[in-house]
Amino acid sequence: MRRSDLPAELNRFVGRTAEQDRLARMLAEFRLVTVVGVGGVGKTRLAVRAAAASQKRYVDGVRLAELSALRGPGLVAHALVEALGLTDHTARPPREVLLEHLAERRLLLVVDGFEHLVEECAGLLRELLARCPGLTVLAAGRRPLRVDGEAVCTLAPMGAADAMELLAGRAAEAGAGPDAGGDPETLRELCRRLDGIPLALELAAARLPLLTPEQLLRRLEDRFRLLDGGRRGALPRHQTLRTAIGWSHELCTPEERLLWARLSVFAGPFDLEAVEYVCGGPELPADRVLDVLGELLAQSLVTRESTAAGPRYRMLDTVGAYGAEWLAALGDTERMRRRHRDWYMGLATWCELEWFSPRQAEVAAATDVALPNLRAALELCLESAEDSALAQHLAGTLWFYWAGCGRLSEGRHWLDRAVTACAHQPVALHEEARLKALWVLGYVAILQGDPTAAVAALHECGERARITGNALAEAYATHRMGCLALISDELPRAEELIGRALDAYRELGELNSNVLMGQVELAMARAFQGDLESAVALCAEVREVCEERGERWTRAYALYVLAYAALTDGDPLSARELLTECVTINHAFHDLVGLVLGIELLALVTAVEGDPTEAALLQGAAAPVWQAVGLPLFGSSNFNGARALCARQAGELLGGEAYGAWYGEGERLSLDATVDRALAERRDPAAGEGAGAAAPRPFRTGRAPVPDTRKPAGSPTVSGGEAAG
Repeated sequence: MRRSDLPAELNRFVGRTAEQDRLARMLAEFRLVTVVGVGGVGKTRLAVRAAAASQKRYVDGVRLAELSALRGPGLVAHALVEALGLTDHTARPPREVLLEHLAERRLLLVVDGFEHLVEECAGLLRELLARCPGLTVLAAGRRPLRVDGEAVCTLAPMGAADAMELLAGRAAEAGAGPDAGGDPETLRELCRRLDGIPLALELAAARLPLLTPEQLLRRLEDRFRLLDGGRRGALPRHQTLRTAIGWSHELCTPEERLLWARLSVFAGPFDLEAVEYVCGGPELPADRVLDVLGELLAQSLVTRESTAAGPRYRMLDTVGAYGAEWLAALGDTERMRRRHRDWYMGLATWCELEWFSPRQAEVAAATDVALPNLRAALELCLESAEDSALAQHLAGTLWFYWAGCGRLSEGRHWLDRAVTACAHQPVALHEEARLKALWVLGYVAILQGDPTAAVAALHECGERARITGNALAEAYATHRMGCLALISDELPRAEELIGRALDAYRELGELNSNVLMGQVELAMARAFQGDLESAVALCAEVREVCEERGERWTRAYALYVLAYAALTDGDPLSARELLTECVTINHAFHDLVGLVLGIELLALVTAVEGDPTEAALLQGAAAPVWQAVGLPLFGSSNFNGARALCARQAGELLGGEAYGAWYGEGERLSLDATVDRALAERRDPAAGEGAGAAAPRPFRTGRAPVPDTRKPAGSPTVSGGEAAG
């Protein structure tokens, strides 16, 4: 994990010297500092700058949580988990995950844009600060949190000198010529009438390439009179901002105003295709959208940013809020929200189909960038009973993202809500959507280590599928029950259920990542029972299909089984090569389950190669990952075999005290550092101390106690099943 994820400044920071000094002093004295002020006054920019200047005081870094795109209070804790770079696969509430992670860390958390979620945010931060003594919070919003111990830093508009400097600087950046400066008194009056609010000044600066300062001032004065109704005297600051934005609105063409209003339905970043679909119509043809969007971009009403999925656009929150008011005045809000929902449901469907293709990495990135808008679509679906089935459909369609991209906790949140909302609907109503949501819920619950919830969802799915004659949904329910049997060490039952599901898939012509994963899981069940030849054949077939289709996620799990077989056959070099690719893929997709399994087996490979210190370190590094995933090694003696054998071998070579020390060193590694260590090029195993020994069999058949994955206390002895030689 990087020590800081603060965004880089894209242009020069102007003024605010006194405010920066004051905020630095407050951060040194208080653990909760809230920067408050009117929208557009520069709270976020100042908070981020102050955090960057203070980050050396926080050994565990600085993290930024942006909450403005969240629509519901139930996701505040999830957003903080995400901001901290955590991936938690368990069924634990995200609040518990936060408390555990922050308990012993010294970290600065910047929370921006919380005002619409102030109650939920205040309660959560109050508890985090009370129970995590090393945590400091720097919040930025339009109102205080009103939490005990809070120090409020009220940010006023800019002074005259800073305001003029900002206006001139941004005008030059916008391409205004040297003669655009105008008379200093005119610029001073323009800054005064905009009340020194940075956002208003930047909007004005964007017009200076087209208009002189005198023309801007005249137009602004006209707009003031229009909004002020003829009253004299200074406007309140919030009205000044509304006036500045309204004045920009007045200068827009009718097409630009319409697009501005319609763009307000987006949450977070969006792409051109989404804008063309959602915002296009008779009044704004799709072939005009690009040009109109370009004009809004030129006026700084929309910003452009680079993402892992390519370029995206974003509307500033204050600008979007103004557009939302106009959209409501047009009576078009609900229709536009439905069009927005329909687009993102279509995007989710496309992503699900393309997941089983060479575009898998692109799909993961696109879904990640679209997450704020997918959340908004899910919230809309859950607002009415009539649309709740659409929530089931959307939450079920996103199975690949929940399971394959490290989003199990959030997936569980939406699946639980959607399934509960439709619990009392008749069996025949929207049945296909419900059946899919149920088996996906069961799948997510299994990976979270929640067998009770998994059995309930899969049982209902199977029963309803049989009643309605939905053979495909019944196959998925059977498959996931087999997966549950696999991690519960019920290997014959797992083999029978998964085999039955695979037969049904073949009969129905179903082929996708889920089906291939079923084949890998069947291979695991057979390998754990000693049938390595059959397991290798199954995974070799999966690997071949994955290469043909460009599928990487399931391929990584097949590589894991093939590496296990190679190590058991005495070929640690091949095992390492296979696991290197396995870990690389799972890390790229943020799939912690596959990642930690690969690291565990790499630790044993490292021990076999004769490097017990690195093996102990990797085992220690795996322990906190299991805490995020759930029950270590799923509580399975079969999955535990590699860990138990590695601990025994490394412990015998190092001694208990040294083993514990290296294990503890590994526990302190970040996830990225762990992956770097795991993928580091190793020496020739022939040079290792253990090279002469026969490669051990890393798993054994039969149930064994679950190992304690915390650091051993001075002894190499590890509970759990040990492998037969």
